[in-house]
Amino acid sequence: MNGLREHRMINQHTGSDFDNFLEEEDILEEVSAKAHKRLLALQLGDIMEEKNMTKTSLAEKLKTSRSQLDRILDPENSSITLEVLERVAHAVGKKLHIGFS
Repeated sequence: MNGLREHRMINQHTGSDFDNFLEEEDILEEVSAKAHKRLLALQLGDIMEEKNMTKTSLAEKLKTSRSQLDRILDPENSSITLEVLERVAHAVGKKLHIGFS
């Protein structure tokens, strides 16, 4: 019986969804922000490749340094403002779309 109780305690999240687990662990917002930033960085990388755009040329369009652009492209750095996202979108010829679901 003790083994069954132990098994239930170990698998307390069985059947729940991942968001519930992250919320219970109090990390949902942090994980979500990093996932969104990673997606944006990947999309931007794809756009740059599609347009044969280098980091240096994009940094010049943004009137910023290459190191600042590296921070924008860093999927782990989720502290980016909407203003910067708008500038980046404009620099690569795209529109920024943000919404709630």
